[in-house]
Amino acid sequence: IYQMADVAMNPRQTVGTIIGRPLEFYFGLRGRQRDARVAELLDKIEMGKGFVDRYPAELSGGQKQRVCIARSLAAKPKLIICDEVTSALDPLVAHGILKLLLELQKEENVAYLFITHDLATVKSIADSIAVMYRGEVVRYGAKSQVLAPPFDDYTDLLLSSVPEMEIGWLEKAIKGRRMASAGN
Repeated sequence: IYQMADVAMNPRQTVGTIIGRPLEFYFGLRGRQRDARVAELLDKIEMGKGFVDRYPAELSGGQKQRVCIARSLAAKPKLIICDEVTSALDPLVAHGILKLLLELQKEENVAYLFITHDLATVKSIADSIAVMYRGEVVRYGAKSQVLAPPFDDYTDLLLSSVPEMEIGWLEKAIKGRRMASAGN
């Protein structure tokens, strides 16, 4: 599943065709059998069969990513590689995608390999983590081990790059701007 769902989908194909291609290729499903499985996959990604005749241009970013998830599930893989799947999405939409992936992992008995710089994403979904720097694994282990000190320099840099939401941050920012404006 790619970061940019737009690039991963043919804009001239409907959602039904996009999800149906792996069903035809890997399992020889055609006609009603294929359509039934496409509808089932659309339900699994919480979109429903009403999207089957839509084109990628008619979908939001989160919906496009869900279609890419359904297409990957259509092949019945044991492992799905997720390359920065949430980085181009709004945080709320990204949270929904991660929640969906966790649910599907249980239902479909599939493993994920996440490629990301976003350790907040890793923290929310991973069981094991490998931190790589310039093609070399610099830290590997269970989530609780990798995200606990002492850190190597690169892991420390990644962890310090994760923004932390502070309760009341917006109010503080507005108050600060008002005070700055009043002083000028």
